[in-house]
Amino acid sequence: MPALKEFYFPSSDGKNKVYSRMWIPDGEVRGTFQIAHGIAEYIDRYDNFAKFMASNGYVVAGNDHLGHGRTMGSPENQGFFADENGWDYVVRDMKSLHEEVKKQYPDAPCVLFGHSMGSFLTRTYIIRFPDDFDAVIISGTGHQPKPVVFGGLTAANITVKKHGPRYVSQKLNDMGMGGYNKGFDAAPGETAWLSTVKENVSKYDADPLCGFTPTCSVFRDMMGGIKFMTDPKNIAKMNKKTPIYFMSGADDPVGEKGKGVERAYKAFLQAGMEDVFMRLYPGGRHEMLNEACSEQVYKDILEWTDSKLAK
Repeated sequence: MPALKEFYFPSSDGKNKVYSRMWIPDGEVRGTFQIAHGIAEYIDRYDNFAKFMASNGYVVAGNDHLGHGRTMGSPENQGFFADENGWDYVVRDMKSLHEEVKKQYPDAPCVLFGHSMGSFLTRTYIIRFPDDFDAVIISGTGHQPKPVVFGGLTAANITVKKHGPRYVSQKLNDMGMGGYNKGFDAAPGETAWLSTVKENVSKYDADPLCGFTPTCSVFRDMMGGIKFMTDPKNIAKMNKKTPIYFMSGADDPVGEKGKGVERAYKAFLQAGMEDVFMRLYPGGRHEMLNEACSEQVYKDILEWTDSKLAK
């Protein structure tokens, strides 16, 4: 049974403490596996998957991002990164965790897994720090066209300027995620686009640490991050030899039901990435780790990870 280690480290923002956890195998360590969670959730939700990877020899590490989970500190910080430069702080916190894990396991190969907003953070990370990880898994991602990014960033900047960075705008939230339930026959207040498994959706919807509307500055920060990581000039800065695995549900609205994932996949190939693989799960929605076929998804991730680190 994997051991659980919980700890905090200082955020790069100089103000907050970042809650982190590690799942440690009880046998030989084959590698390390860092997780970047999505928006309006927290790292504890990955416990089952982390235990699976740890039981197969991987030290799994992850942290709650600023404004999320136990890193938020107090309720007024929920869904808030920073007045300015929030995206940079969150990426640098991921860097700090990586350095801590690397210090403890200096000879172990490293894998980075990012889901949803965490996939955008991950794609930002591997542009800025291209040599930190030996393999990267990008889950539930998208690749928004320039006009969409420009429009979202402009609206968020206007809202921040008018109301301040901590303002919660339902209008911005509707612009960004309001249409995700379309076509899924969702009950009022139900986040049906996450998973076909009703129990998993209900658990998310009942969790006070999930599903909240982020502050307008987080939308600004995220759109700025998406602008950065979809720029071909920046994509070209990635380590060309790093293996990349895109995985998504074929019905995931974040990835435009596969179209956005395919755009990201092709953008990586066009940038000269030498080892890029994409898998779209038929009928799957946003959280493939919490889908009906999650057992197979876990096995697919493990098999791909093993095969890349073996090289």
